[in-house]
Amino acid sequence: MTDIRRLNPETRYSDAVIHGGTVYLAGQVGETLTGSVTVQTQEVLATIDRLLAEAGTDKARLLTATVYLTHMSDYAEMNAVWDAWVAPGCAPARACVEARMARPEYRVEIQVIAAL
Repeated sequence: MTDIRRLNPETRYSDAVIHGGTVYLAGQVGETLTGSVTVQTQEVLATIDRLLAEAGTDKARLLTATVYLTHMSDYAEMNAVWDAWVAPGCAPARACVEARMARPEYRVEIQVIAAL
């Protein structure tokens, strides 16, 4: 039986679940609720970097990403930050969708899966 390890478990979710050589991150949102899409995306990606490091991997090992935007009109602004962040030659399979967020201040949420 393969062990399951959880990072920062709470009542409803864990920040990450590690199982069978794969790291599954919960959707991450920015901390600056009044921030622009650029600021929130930068914060989200910094959190993803930190959680992947805590799990023992990094963004060069991303398998998939799902990006949620409150408005698709923010797509180019988010992509400018994403493109500067993603490891060259290591872009994951990715989807980007428009969605209503848990709080109206959230403008971007990103969820990733990575290999260890």
